[in-house]
Amino acid sequence: MASNHDADPVGATYAKPLLQLATEQNQAAQVGEELAQIAEIVRQNKTFGLYLSDPGISNDERNATLTRVFGGKVSPLLHNFLGVLNHRGKLRYLSQISKAYERLLEDQLGNIEVDVTTAQKLSPEQVEVVRQRVSAALGKNAIVHQYVDESILGGLMVRVQDKLIDASVRYQLQAMKQQLLSAAPR
Repeated sequence: MASNHDADPVGATYAKPLLQLATEQNQAAQVGEELAQIAEIVRQNKTFGLYLSDPGISNDERNATLTRVFGGKVSPLLHNFLGVLNHRGKLRYLSQISKAYERLLEDQLGNIEVDVTTAQKLSPEQVEVVRQRVSAALGKNAIVHQYVDESILGGLMVRVQDKLIDASVRYQLQAMKQQLLSAAPR
């Protein structure tokens, strides 16, 4: 399912100004993609991640490595941002910053991640109907992620951030069972 929207204070602290600068330079999407790619590289390469956070390595040496690895391959804005993170000893937060940046960018674009769970896979037309209805209800552009869970029997469950709307047949049957049990004579 889509990530939760718990705010990471360090990630948001650094992601907000980066997004602001990237937006001013019309590079918000590009910088976000590059940042996500670098965060993924660090995630997959533990040795590189340890190197970036090793206090025994000087900022100058680490900066030279960053320039050698990413110089000319990422936007100058992101390259400079990496330098700032290095100078402040915050490179170890790249993953959190990348996630915060992605959430902030989605908010800025008016997009919202929505998880839709159904008992059977929906057709593209049905997904579009769900997307349009959820978008209209939220006043945002819903990005729908579809999941299949046969145990819900029918209907659908919609999760938006930390809110769940359960309109599944399973939930309705459970609610009906509770009503019947509470109404039964004792």
